[in-house]
Amino acid sequence: MIVVVKGRFCSRLTQSGYIQRVHPPLMPSALSLWQSWHGIVAATPWRRLPGVLAAKLAADLAAERDRWVLWTPVGLGFGIALYFALVTEPPLWLGPGFVLSCAAAGLVLRRGQSWWRWGLVAAALAVGTAATGFTAAHVRTIAVAAPVLSQRVGPTTVSGRIDDVEALGGRMRVTLSRVQVWGTPAASTPRRVRISLKGTQPPMRPGAWVRVRAVLMPPAAPAAPGAFDFQRQSWFAQLGAIGYGLGAAKVTAETGVEGLDRFTLAIGRLRHEVTERVRAQVGGATGEVTTALMTGQRGGIPPHVLRDIRDSGLAHLLAISGLHMGLVAGFLFVGVRRALALMPPVALRFPIKKWAAAAAIVGAAGYGLLAGATVPTQRAFLMIGLILVAVMLDRRGLSMRSVAWAATVILLLTPESLLTASFQLSFAAVVALIAAYEVVRERRRRRLGEPLAWPMRVLRYLGGVALTTAIAGTVTAPFAVFHFNRFAGYGLAANLLAVPVTALWVMPWAVIAFVLMPFGLDALALTPMGWGVDVVLRVAAAVAAWPGAVATLPAAPISGLAVLTLGGLWLCLWRRRWRLLGIAGIAIGIVVGVNGRPPDVLIDGAAKLVAVREESGDLAVSSQRAATFARNAWLQRNGQDTKPTLWPKTGATGDGRLRCGGDACIYRVPGRSVVIHRQPPEPGDACLSADVVVSLVPLISRCPDATTVIDPARLRSGGAHGIWLGDDRLRVESVNALRGDRPWVLRVGEASGASDDGKEP
Repeated sequence: MIVVVKGRFCSRLTQSGYIQRVHPPLMPSALSLWQSWHGIVAATPWRRLPGVLAAKLAADLAAERDRWVLWTPVGLGFGIALYFALVTEPPLWLGPGFVLSCAAAGLVLRRGQSWWRWGLVAAALAVGTAATGFTAAHVRTIAVAAPVLSQRVGPTTVSGRIDDVEALGGRMRVTLSRVQVWGTPAASTPRRVRISLKGTQPPMRPGAWVRVRAVLMPPAAPAAPGAFDFQRQSWFAQLGAIGYGLGAAKVTAETGVEGLDRFTLAIGRLRHEVTERVRAQVGGATGEVTTALMTGQRGGIPPHVLRDIRDSGLAHLLAISGLHMGLVAGFLFVGVRRALALMPPVALRFPIKKWAAAAAIVGAAGYGLLAGATVPTQRAFLMIGLILVAVMLDRRGLSMRSVAWAATVILLLTPESLLTASFQLSFAAVVALIAAYEVVRERRRRRLGEPLAWPMRVLRYLGGVALTTAIAGTVTAPFAVFHFNRFAGYGLAANLLAVPVTALWVMPWAVIAFVLMPFGLDALALTPMGWGVDVVLRVAAAVAAWPGAVATLPAAPISGLAVLTLGGLWLCLWRRRWRLLGIAGIAIGIVVGVNGRPPDVLIDGAAKLVAVREESGDLAVSSQRAATFARNAWLQRNGQDTKPTLWPKTGATGDGRLRCGGDACIYRVPGRSVVIHRQPPEPGDACLSADVVVSLVPLISRCPDATTVIDPARLRSGGAHGIWLGDDRLRVESVNALRGDRPWVLRVGEASGASDDGKEP
C-alpha cells in the first residue's frame, strides 16, 4: 500500500500550493529539510502554527519517501506486540476488519490534494500494517493449536518418532512426535514431547521410533511476573509436555518416514550424522564448539566454556547468523566463479557470475537448514539471498531494504519470533550496522583517493572489526540485559582477536569440510578448523578472566525497552537530520529502564519458596533446596551473582527487615509489612496487622477485606506472585493476571510444570 501511494502523495503535496499559502518563506524546497522547529515556531503566528507544523511534517515525510517501506516490519511488529499484550483472546474478525477498513479509507481519501487528507491516508496505512501483523499473530496462534498436558503424568510408557536428538553434557534430550502415552486419551495426547534421558542409551537418530518409561509434565509457567514465558514458546513449537526418562529407551523401529515428513527428517538425520562425525574427528570442548559452528548443536558445550564465551562477548559466534552465512555464501560465490573462470570455453560463453550466485544461494540454504534454521539464520539467508538474486538479475541489492524484506517475511510467517531474544538481538545489530555504514560510505565517497597499501588495508580491516563490534555491542546491550541480565564489558577486545580468526580461518575450513565430507576426507579440514576454534576458546577464557569482565544487572521493564527500540529505529531508518529526534526516545527508554523497580517479595506458584529483598538489594530466600528453578530465575532477574541469604529460623536478618519467630516471619519496610506463614497459624494469629498475608499452607480463618491474602489456592490459579511495597501504594501482581486468558496459559489446577531442561522447577 505504501509503494502505491508514495509517489502521488509527494507530487500532490507540492502541487497543491498549501505550503506556499501557509508559510511562503518555508518553501525553498518542499523535499528538503526545513529550518529547525524553533525557527518555525518563532516565525509563525500561533493561529497558523498547527497548519505550518503539519505541513513541515508532511514535507519531511515526503523528502524521505524512499525510506517509507522500511517501516513496514515496524508496523507489523507493533500489531504483533499488541496481540500478545492482550489479556483476552480477541475475536477472529477484529484484525481482518481493521485491514479492510484501512484499505477502504486509504482508497477514498487518496483522491484529495490537501495535506490533511494525505495525513489520514498515512495513518490508515500505518494502522492497516499494524492490523496485518495483529492478524498474522492471531492466525498463527490458531494454526499451531495442539493438546497440552494439564497435569503431571507418570511414570508411564511413552512412545513416538524422534524428530531431534541433542547431547546435553552427560545426558541426551529427544523430541518426539506421533506420541502415544499409555493411559492418556488420544485427544489429550500432546503432538510433541521433549524427554531428557540419563545414563547409557542406545544409538538414536531422527526418524527412529522409540519407547521409554518416563514422567511427563506441562511446560513451566513464568517464574515471576514478566519473566520468560516457556508455556508460550512451547505452544508455538507444539510442544505439549516436558519430561524425563526412567532407565534406557528402546528403539522399536529405524524407519517409518512418510509423506512430507521425509524431507524434514532427512535434514534431521543429516544434521545428526554431521554432528557425530565432527565429534568423532575433533574431541572435547573444541569439538563441541566446532559442531555448534557447523550444525548449530550447542547443547554439548561444557558449561564453563559456554560461560567464558558469553562473558567475553563472543556468544554471537555460536549463533549461525550474518557472519557465518555471509562467509559461507561468499566463499562459495568466489570459489565457484574462479573455478569456472579457469575454463575459458565456459567463462566466455556463459554468465558464470550468475551461476556462482545460484550456487551460493543453494549452499547457503543447505547450511541454514543444517544449522537448524533459527531466526538469525533465516534473517541472514533472506538478506543474502536477496542480494544474490539481485546479482542474477543484474540489479543492485539494497542493504536496508533487504533487512526490511527479511523482517517482514519472518514476522508474517512466525509472528511469535518478535518476542524472542534471537530476533531482537539479530535485527537490532544488523539495522544499526547498516545505518552506521551508510554514513561511513557517504564520507568515503567524498574522500576518494589512491589505493591503500596492504598495511593500511589490514589496519582498516581491524578498524572495521572494532567499529562493528562497538556498534553491535552497544545496540544489543539493552536487549541482552533485558533477556539475560548480563553485559560483557570487554567484548571489543575479544572480538578484535576472535572475529578475524573465525572469518579468515575457521569458517573457510568449515566450508571445505562440508565439501570433503561425502568423500570421507573431512578430517583434512576439521583438524585445522579445530586449531582455529582452540584459539577462539583461549581468547574467550583469557578475556572472561579479566576483572569486571561481566556485569549482572536487574531486569528492566519492557516499557523502557519498547521506547528505546522505537527511538533507535527512528534514528536508524531515516536519513535526514530529523532522525536525531530518535536520541530523545533512546534517552527516555534508558531512564525508564534504569528506574524500573523490582518486587520486594516473590512467591513461587507451588507455594514452596518465598524471597524478600534486603536493604542491599539482594534477595534472601526461605529455602536453598525447594523450587531451585524459580530461585535461579529470581536471582538472574535480580542481577545477583552471589548466593542468596537463607532466612533464619528465629531472629532477624542483618538489615532487620525480616524477623522470624516460630512458624511465621514478618517483613517490614518503612510504612508497609508482610506476614509470611510457613506452618498453619493459630486462628487468631493468621492476619495480625499486616498489609499482605502470605501463607504457604491453607488458611482456616478469614482475614479482613482490607488485607491482601496470598494462599496456596490463589497461587494455583494465578501462578507466581510479586509484591511491590511503597508509601504511596501497594502493588500485587501474579503471572497469570499479567498474561491473561490466552490459549497458552494453563488454568487452575494444571500442574506447575517442567522447565526447558526437563527438570522440575
